[in-house]
Amino acid sequence: MRIYEEGSREKLSAVICNQCGKKMKVENGILMEGCCHVETPFSYFSQKDGHRYLFDLCEECYDRMIAEFSVPAEIREETELL
Repeated sequence: MRIYEEGSREKLSAVICNQCGKKMKVENGILMEGCCHVETPFSYFSQKDGHRYLFDLCEECYDRMIAEFSVPAEIREETELL
């Protein structure tokens, strides 16, 4: 869950893991640790048609989630980090 400074949708003030509730480190509007941010819309042929889900997972919760996958997640090395 992302929280922005009052009156702003730009300056991040906090990020909280939606799974465990951990408050992640944010300095000067910049997230300073690993986080999985998910924003996914559902569309036709779904029970969630017309809804967009947004959530954040700390790195530990993300690791636990993907460890339960029946088909492992594909991992690609990033050569250019932003």
